[in-house]
Amino acid sequence: MTPEKILYTAEMTSTSGRQGTSSRPDGSFPLALTIPKELGGPGGEGTNPEELFAAGYSACFIGALKLVGRQKKVSLPDDLKVTAKVGMGPVPTGYGLTVELIIHLPGVEPALAQEIVEGAHQRCPYSNATRGNIDVTLTLV
Repeated sequence: MTPEKILYTAEMTSTSGRQGTSSRPDGSFPLALTIPKELGGPGGEGTNPEELFAAGYSACFIGALKLVGRQKKVSLPDDLKVTAKVGMGPVPTGYGLTVELIIHLPGVEPALAQEIVEGAHQRCPYSNATRGNIDVTLTLV
């Protein structure tokens, strides 16, 4: 699904792969990258592509939840949160990902919360990008 018009483009430059760095083209927002121990690396300080994907997906999904809430004229709680768990493991052609989004909408009636979550999953750019490519589980708690 290609957008009709690009409204924003994010740009980061990475060097040296999973043991390197990423930053904006002007050098700001530098990130040290490290391979997790579970994948045979040293772990420790730094982040990795899966954590960055989890951060992006969870933040974007909150935006989609708020959009759907506004459309339904439902005031969502300030303490709503989404935790994204991104798993990685072998597939026949290399490695694949899974995602679980754990959604907390305290104070919202369960049936309405489920409607909002399903609507957000249809609208979120990350959900649209992963649909049919990555198994995404939505867990409403």
